[in-house]
Amino acid sequence: MLASLFLTMQTFVNQLVYFCFFQSLFLLGVYLFSAKNRKNINGYIAFLIFVLFIGLSGRVLYVSQIFGDNFRLITISEFAILLFGATVFLFTKSSLTDQHFTRKDLRHYIPAAVYILFVVFYFIIPSDEMIIARIKRGELYTVVTILVGIGLSVNLSYWLLSLIQFLRFKNNLKNELSYMLKTQFFLNFLIAIGVCLLVWAGVYFTSLFGPETIEREARQFIWLGIAFIILFIAYYGMVAPDLFRIQALSLTQKYSQSKLSSADMDALKQQLETIMTAKKPYLNSTLMKAELATMLGISNPELARLLNERIGMNFFDFVNYYRIKEFIALAETDKAKEFTFFGLAQEAGFNSKTTFNKSFRSLIGVSPSEYFLKARN
Repeated sequence: MLASLFLTMQTFVNQLVYFCFFQSLFLLGVYLFSAKNRKNINGYIAFLIFVLFIGLSGRVLYVSQIFGDNFRLITISEFAILLFGATVFLFTKSSLTDQHFTRKDLRHYIPAAVYILFVVFYFIIPSDEMIIARIKRGELYTVVTILVGIGLSVNLSYWLLSLIQFLRFKNNLKNELSYMLKTQFFLNFLIAIGVCLLVWAGVYFTSLFGPETIEREARQFIWLGIAFIILFIAYYGMVAPDLFRIQALSLTQKYSQSKLSSADMDALKQQLETIMTAKKPYLNSTLMKAELATMLGISNPELARLLNERIGMNFFDFVNYYRIKEFIALAETDKAKEFTFFGLAQEAGFNSKTTFNKSFRSLIGVSPSEYFLKARN
């Protein structure tokens, strides 16, 4: 019964690995062979997909037996081990700081290069007789255990660095509404990576202290983890493709090198109110402060000054104020019969139910349901 369950699970894992292998190949094609995507995409997400592709390729080549039953094929997956953590960190850092690739980033791949060379010269180049002799002496198992431990330690270290980068970014947001989607993505992304590393750690310590049979079957979860990350990236690539692009936030603006006079501020306030009423940029749920500043022809700090001195709100409250006005207006139309409160809030530009309820209560003083209950009475 147990053997049958393990066989069924192995079949499922193999099918999922095949699917995600081709899914990663498809994503690489989308990001690298489309001129538009190649220009705008964060290169680290493309490289991360490539690393995951390499991680699955060894399994696919071995299981499919395209090149025969050659155990060396599975070691191709080892090439991805130390590339993974470094790429996750660099992707996180570049996305949250909007920094492009620099040569200094290559130092993070030095351990991976050394690791790959060792795998090639120790596992792939030697003859079958030499590998078999190492197995009989127990040497191969010891080396593999050490390498897996190194890989796990390095990846966990880079995951912690990514988490620190994320927490630092989140603490410095200062109510920047445009980053809410990015914050949620990276929270989910790092949780997913963390779960996969936790599974890997569990398999590793099982191999050290647990029964061999359990350890062998538990390895299936590592492949499931890699497949899950590819599906995770593919999902966000469809629903929020801007997350994988580096935004150009440092733009030269009309007033970036000058100080605004009182008359300038008054004119800009009127211009801003006209834009918010006529163009309704707040309906864009991922509206960025830089985008609104661009519409006015000023820099981010000058927009912050305008909102603070002439309107008395920060960017977060200002945009949500207009969204709440839009929500209330929509709630008084026939369209309200087709939507829930949150459905109307989404129509008004909100993308989070929690943010909507919190902003409504903060700016109006009561919850949405209380507001409309009083209005009806």
